[in-house]
Amino acid sequence: MLMRHFTALATLLALSCTGCTTIYYAAWEQLGKEKRDLLRDNVEAVHKDQEEVSEQFEDALTRIKELYGFDGGDLEKRYDALKRDYDSSVSAADALRDRIERVNAIADDLFSEWETELGSISDPNLRQRSRGKLDETKSRFRRMSDSLGTSERSMDPVLQKFEDQVLFLKHNLNAQAVGGLEIEVQDIEREVGRLIEDLRVSIRRSDEFIQSLPE
Repeated sequence: MLMRHFTALATLLALSCTGCTTIYYAAWEQLGKEKRDLLRDNVEAVHKDQEEVSEQFEDALTRIKELYGFDGGDLEKRYDALKRDYDSSVSAADALRDRIERVNAIADDLFSEWETELGSISDPNLRQRSRGKLDETKSRFRRMSDSLGTSERSMDPVLQKFEDQVLFLKHNLNAQAVGGLEIEVQDIEREVGRLIEDLRVSIRRSDEFIQSLPE
């Protein structure tokens, strides 16, 4: 049993690069994971990634707000800290995008498999009930997926404004230039607030979808 799990894990690591989905799912099945289990796991991971994005963007915003209140000290160190926050925000956003892409891919494969298997159910009543569950699950998934897309798109203008701030400071490391950032920071604060609200909505939709999945 242990050797079988080790072999399956090794296969999964190899397939993470090759993208051979058929063998990928077969390897997970050796570990007792069906597509619905993988979908649930990845939606739960999206939830965590969204919280990470929210925290990271709020940290970057706080760093920027501290800058326009700058009253002396090592401005270059402040810039370096902001650059690290920006880089971390980009990494968190990229991780969330990758996770959302994975969720959508697994859902597509799960629904395709479910649709195919309906044709193998000979009892019309059972087939109809299974069809109803599929339609309900797809509808719930679409609501969640739309919400994920909204939160994903909301990251782009915030990241752009963060990058603008970082590059401006890189080129203008002086207190006078920093003092003129307050209006721009207010714009960023509004964008971050919009993003966080979109993330909260998406997290709620993710929770609802997870609860609707069959065990």
